[in-house]
Amino acid sequence: MNAHDDFRAEADARQGVPARAWSPGETARQDMLLRYLGAVASAAARHSGSTAEQPDTGERAPGERAPSAGTPARRPGLPQEPGTPLVRDVMDVPATSVGEDLAYRDIARLLAREQVGALPVVDSEDHVVGVVSESDLLAKVAFEASGHRPGHIGRLRERRMHGKARGETAADLMTSPAITVLPGTTVAESAWLAALSRLKRMPVTDRDGRLVGVVRRDALLEALIRDDAGIRVEVQAALEACCPPADREGVAVTVHDGIVELTGRLTPATMARLVAEVEGIADVVEVKNLLTAD
Repeated sequence: MNAHDDFRAEADARQGVPARAWSPGETARQDMLLRYLGAVASAAARHSGSTAEQPDTGERAPGERAPSAGTPARRPGLPQEPGTPLVRDVMDVPATSVGEDLAYRDIARLLAREQVGALPVVDSEDHVVGVVSESDLLAKVAFEASGHRPGHIGRLRERRMHGKARGETAADLMTSPAITVLPGTTVAESAWLAALSRLKRMPVTDRDGRLVGVVRRDALLEALIRDDAGIRVEVQAALEACCPPADREGVAVTVHDGIVELTGRLTPATMARLVAEVEGIADVVEVKNLLTAD
């Protein structure tokens, strides 16, 4: 190994070591994050495949509005699995919004009062037309405080920000079109959209684009990742479905950080069926089969 290889090996080793010691709960948090990303990746795979099967032809019934930017299209030919969590199950209702003509100082006060970083902007009929955020207001305030002007050959993005910062109302300052979701969208699909868009909150609209609620990223996360108690309930249900009452009394189930441990005695056939059922349960990271055969 030459000097260059030694340097690369040391660099790779340093990248694998945390910059500071993990807190006591960091291991569990990292595991939750991995399970969340796994759920999001699965949703993305299903979303990609279903989109290929049901392309949007652009044909709509008279009076039907096109989906808002970022809104996953509804696919009637793809029924949802029973028990699949939907946005309507986790969204916040009612949702605070601002009118298009609200002045930027009033927007700042409303953001502070609601303790949020962004709010949907609606028209007179409650259609979501955009989102106004702290970043939009910051550009406005910075422009007024500094008097900064982009140069003649300034970056396009900077010149656009400068133009927006001259605005006085929500309609002038907002980001449009807004990324929204429908109440019937699955939590997994919405989490994928939130991850791609780096959004903490997304407006929820009906089919006509009217605001009906707001869904938070942390609510999506909690809905996707069940705790160990929830997993244990489903494992216990699988045990009751696979085993006669006399057999299941001798089986113990423990769950820790998504790892299921089975102990006790069962017949080989029942054991194989139970393990297969438990391995198929969502959010189960691993099955430790410590059962012994009768």
